[in-house]
Amino acid sequence: MRSIWKGALTFGLVNVPVKVYSATEDHDVPLHQVHNADGGRIRYQRICEIDGEVVPYADIDRAYDDGDRTVVLTKEDLASLPSERSREIDVVEFVPSEQIDLLTLDKAYYLEPDSSSPKSYVLLRKTLEQTDRTAIVRFSLRQKTRLAALRVRGDVLVLQTLLWADEVREAAFPSLDESVRISAKELELSASLVESFSSDFDPASFTDEYQEELRTLIDAKLEKGDALDTSETFGEQGDKDGGEVIDLMEALRASVERSRAARGGSSGGGGSASRSSDDTDEDAGSDKSTAKKSAGSSTAKKSTAKKPAAKKSAKAS
Repeated sequence: MRSIWKGALTFGLVNVPVKVYSATEDHDVPLHQVHNADGGRIRYQRICEIDGEVVPYADIDRAYDDGDRTVVLTKEDLASLPSERSREIDVVEFVPSEQIDLLTLDKAYYLEPDSSSPKSYVLLRKTLEQTDRTAIVRFSLRQKTRLAALRVRGDVLVLQTLLWADEVREAAFPSLDESVRISAKELELSASLVESFSSDFDPASFTDEYQEELRTLIDAKLEKGDALDTSETFGEQGDKDGGEVIDLMEALRASVERSRAARGGSSGGGGSASRSSDDTDEDAGSDKSTAKKSAGSSTAKKSTAKKPAAKKSAKAS
């Protein structure tokens, strides 16, 4: 597990250095889109509406449009915001745990102590346990100010982001305003039915049947030979994506070209182009997630994919 953020929990004069890790992950089978006629991969490109050119992500800024005017916000503009530069998770207050509305809970993160002594971390954890309180905290991550609940799970502190009050919709349903009469007998029978289904919740006893069936279907097709050579699903369009690496084949191709271009020159500049920060915005995060899935689906064909890539480079030279 790789930490995505480093900072410090602060409340009063207490400072707890921590590393932040994503507490959950997606278990879905990674799928991508292909042309049903020939199995060729479908790609999405960022096209500039003014010049019609494909724009690499590195050249994209954010903007706000009020309907008449557009304000462009550069990466430097966003990085200059005070809250974005902060590396502190500030405790605002401690509240009774039952006051946290489950509807507001969002993304969960594990916190690991990041100091030579975990004493302050353990002290905070034990305090939350003994008082049955949840800490409400504020912090910044990926160009957004977050509100979160800090609670205990086993021996670990868990940071769970909360939706802001104006992000939770009101449930205004006229049908619920109607007067409904429930008899004592109906309520008794309903309670009896609930009791017949009563049990202790064990998350491990439940499985994602759809994903299991999907994996079974894929394995069956592989055994029947009902599959394409992955290297044949890639065309030349990927080379025109403005240098943005989308999958393993393109990464290999780009590496070979960069190595040849740098031959005889300095080798120190080759690795600086793709360096990324933990504070990249949400869109960049989802792009990286897509890239990982594409790369993951290509891992099984490394041995067959490298040869065609090498041949193309040889012809080009």
